[in-house]
Amino acid sequence: MSKPTIGFIGLGLMGGAMVGRLQDQGYLVTVIANRTRTFVDQAVARGATEVATAKAVAQASDIIMLCMDTSKNVEERMQGDKGVVAGLKKGAIVIDFGTSLPGSTRTLGNIVSAAGGKYLDAPLGRTPSHAKDGLLNIMCSGDITAFTKVRPVLNVLGENVFHLGTLGSGHTIKLINNFFGMTVANAMAEAFAMADVAGISREDLYDVMAAGPLRSGMMDFVKAYGVDGDSNKLAFTVKNAAKDVGYYAQMASEVGVNSIMSTSTLSALNDARDSGYADHMVSQMVDFYADKFKD
Repeated sequence: MSKPTIGFIGLGLMGGAMVGRLQDQGYLVTVIANRTRTFVDQAVARGATEVATAKAVAQASDIIMLCMDTSKNVEERMQGDKGVVAGLKKGAIVIDFGTSLPGSTRTLGNIVSAAGGKYLDAPLGRTPSHAKDGLLNIMCSGDITAFTKVRPVLNVLGENVFHLGTLGSGHTIKLINNFFGMTVANAMAEAFAMADVAGISREDLYDVMAAGPLRSGMMDFVKAYGVDGDSNKLAFTVKNAAKDVGYYAQMASEVGVNSIMSTSTLSALNDARDSGYADHMVSQMVDFYADKFKD
């Protein structure tokens, strides 16, 4: 059987790695440039077709994939005279791999359905290095028939591929997951900064905490920078963390509750973002807290 044609929008670090993986497996890909050309140029050099609009991406593709940073940007690429929906082929499937607001996802799902296609949300876990080797965690939700149809492609990209229910469920779970992870990371970052103030060795603190039930992968990511000086174990920027926790709080508000625990995490991330830490990695929040305690 011939492989479906793929359209990909959002070739940043993650999207670029995903396109490379698809090309490694023999998929024909149509791409569009966004902010930078690095991964677009790499994809084109390997045989991808570059077009000028999201509409043209859709016209060339059986499956359209988006890997973008915000719901607003996804909505802009999807709608309008030059958007994906304007060029959608009947029966085409659109997959949003970004971390988006569930309410926005469901709205776009209705628009795509009215145009004769299907919309899936499939936020990602793990890193671009995992994407390069097809080892992502993929949290997909939406129409089960559409999911079954694209499952072979998702299996190329992911080691663990989940179907999580109705449209928006994947984004809901991803936001809860990221809220929890960023809250743990910030707690560990402050703990290291507090150890400094109290005259305690960061390494001693970590050794004690890691010997008990508190140990986690996220603790180890922050320790990699806070003790060992390696910020790349958690390759996730402060500005992206602030966006995701902000989306989590907004999601909570949209379902009629006010998040309690996210308040401090979001406040710290927003403050750090606006104080020059936007492009720092989340593990470097250790420095943000240490600087605050010096004030």
